[in-house]
Amino acid sequence: MLKNILKIVVVVVVLLLLQSGEVMAQCAMCRATVGSNLSEGRGVIGTGLNFGILYLLLTPYLLVAGLFFFWYRAGKKELAKKLSLQSRLQNIYGTSQKS
Repeated sequence: MLKNILKIVVVVVVLLLLQSGEVMAQCAMCRATVGSNLSEGRGVIGTGLNFGILYLLLTPYLLVAGLFFFWYRAGKKELAKKLSLQSRLQNIYGTSQKS
């Protein structure tokens, strides 16, 4: 089971690394397009591109914040269960020792 997951992760990482060259080339193309549009007096494409960049920047942070939130909530529930169990055990052993 673990070997299958490891194989999938390796394949995904390799595919992402192979695509990185095309991603970097896209940045130069976007810059050239925005530059030519600004020189012609059209700034609408630049504004849309800026919003797209902000969207792409914000997405990973939101994902990490969501994962942290769910991790924190699960940990809090686990702690509440542990404290509840500990309290019940204390009540059981506390009452049996008094008798």
